[in-house]
Amino acid sequence: RWVLSLECKGSRNFLSALRRAVEVDFKDKDKHKSQGLYLLTTGIPDQETHTISAYVAEVCRGFDLQLHVCLLSAVEGTDCRGIIPARYASPGETAKAFKEIVQAAKGRFHWFGEAGIFESDDIASIISEMEKAKNYSQKCAFLVESLKQRS
Repeated sequence: RWVLSLECKGSRNFLSALRRAVEVDFKDKDKHKSQGLYLLTTGIPDQETHTISAYVAEVCRGFDLQLHVCLLSAVEGTDCRGIIPARYASPGETAKAFKEIVQAAKGRFHWFGEAGIFESDDIASIISEMEKAKNYSQKCAFLVESLKQRS
């Protein structure tokens, strides 16, 4: 709810923002069975990935919290405000870092850009379910054919 009142500003100080969200803004966390945070970002956090992953794993263990990341890869070399990040990483390195952070938080990772969806845990899950259904269907068809041949 509080996110609707926020304005776009600041830095890529991920740990500071996460601490605020978890320690200050989740006042009613005990009243809910589970909660999720969504990070919408265009670049890598200022802090090292292993530091963030360790903090996220500890925080998420404390109560049923999942951190989900939506990484938007904009056209390279463009930034709407001309802000140069304190830490630079290629889009691939950035995606790898956020995937590690999301795994520590038992969340989901989505990476998209102007060209479309590069990677999405939700889509990968759907494709996996479709593959399982296809394999099950093939096994059933084989079983039916075997039974027909015996009769």
